Amino acid sequence: MQHDLLKKVILDQHEVIRRTDIVPRSTALLPDINQVLTGLRRAGKSTMLYDLAKKLVAGGVDWNRIIYINFEDERLTEMTVADLNDILTIQSEMSGQKGYFFFDEIQNIPGWEKFARRMADRHETVQITGSNAKMLSREIQSTLGGRYLEKHIWPYSFDEYLNARGTPHGEAEQLETIAHGRILAACGDYLEEGGFPEAFRYPSKREYISGVYQKILLGDIVTRNGLRNSQAIALLIKKIAETVMREVSYAKLYGSLKAIGVRVSRDSVIDYIGYITDAYLLFKVYNYFSAFAERETTPKYYFSDNGLLNLFLTDKKSALLENAVAIWLKQRYGEEVSYLKSSVTGIDIDFYVPSEGAAIQVCLALNEQSANRETDNLMKAAATMPEIKRLIIVTSEGKAARHPEHPEIELIPIDVFLLKGLSQS
Repeated sequence: MQHDLLKKVILDQHEVIRRTDIVPRSTALLPDINQVLTGLRRAGKSTMLYDLAKKLVAGGVDWNRIIYINFEDERLTEMTVADLNDILTIQSEMSGQKGYFFFDEIQNIPGWEKFARRMADRHETVQITGSNAKMLSREIQSTLGGRYLEKHIWPYSFDEYLNARGTPHGEAEQLETIAHGRILAACGDYLEEGGFPEAFRYPSKREYISGVYQKILLGDIVTRNGLRNSQAIALLIKKIAETVMREVSYAKLYGSLKAIGVRVSRDSVIDYIGYITDAYLLFKVYNYFSAFAERETTPKYYFSDNGLLNLFLTDKKSALLENAVAIWLKQRYGEEVSYLKSSVTGIDIDFYVPSEGAAIQVCLALNEQSANRETDNLMKAAATMPEIKRLIIVTSEGKAARHPEHPEIELIPIDVFLLKGLSQS
C-alpha cells in the first residue's frame, strides 16, 4: 500500500474530527488505557473516539500525535495486515513524541489482533472499535492476552437521549408538571425512535434508521459472512421481531419461514441467528429455570435499539416498551438478566435479576385483566422463590407508587425506570 496515501488518510481524518460536534456520553473513555469498543453499528463508537482525541488535543497533545484510521475508508480497501506496520513509521515521521492510535473498524483487516498485541507490548496507547462480536472471539482474546479492556457501546440511553435533545430532566424537572410533560413526550419518541446518536441530524429519523438497518443487514451480516440468501435473513429478522416478548425456538422460526415458502435448512436458521447476533442487531435473554441446552435453543430475542425494532412493527407499543426495559437491564446486568417461566409452577415473569433479587413485569396499561395477570405471577414467584426480594411492574402510565392491593409490588412508570432503573426505593 502507498505510504503517502495512508498518511493522507490520517491527516484527512484530523479534519473530520475537528468539524464534528460532540454530545458527551454518560461514560467517557480513559486516555491512557488500551480499549476495544464493541457494539452495534452507528451506536456512537467512532464519536466517542473523536471526543477522546479532541480532549487530548485540548489538553496539549499536538494533532500530529493523533493517528486515527477508519478502516472502512474506501481508499484502504486493499490494505492487508502486512501494511499495518507502516502506521508506526508514519507516526514517527509525523511526531517525535509518543503517539495516540485510534483504529476504527479494524476487524476489516484479517489478522489485526497480532498487530494490536504487538502495539500493546510496545506500550503504545491504542483505542480500537469493531461492530462484530467475532472480533472478540475466544481465539482473538487469547491473542490479545488481556492487554485491552473491552467496553460495549450501546446507542443513547434515555438520559443521553434527553441530553442530546436538550430536555432538562433533573429531580426538579421530574416533579414539575410542564417539565415532566416534556420528559414524557420525549420518552414516547425514544420508545419509537431509539437512540442512534446521528439520527438527530435527519428530518426523517425512520429513514435514517432504515438505512442503518440495511447497512447492518447487507454489510455486517450478508457480505461479511459471504452469504447469498439475503431475503431469507431479512425475513428471519422480521419473524424474530414479531416474537419480541415471547420465547421462541429455532424449530419454530424454521417452521415460520417454511410456511411462507422460504427454502432454508434448520441448520442455516441457526447459523443466520448467530450472524445476526454477532452484528449486535439482536441479543438473547434466557430462561433462568432451563437447562443449558434448552436455554440456548429457546431464548427470548430483543433488538439492541428500539428504532430498529419499530421498523418491523405496526402499533405494537407493548413490544417497544418491553424491548426498552430489556435494553436497560442488559446494559447494566449483562448475561445475568433472565426471564422466569416454569410449566411446573406456572410462573411467567418477563425479567429476573438475581443480584438484585428483582422480578420484573412489563405492562402497557394496568387494566383489571392485565393487573391480575401481572400481580398473580409476581406473587406466585415470591411465594416459591425466597431469593426474590423485589416485585416490580414497569408500565407506560401513572406515577411511581405501590400497588393498591399488593403494597409489596412497586409500580414504576417507564420514564422513571429508564432514568433511575432499580434504584427506586
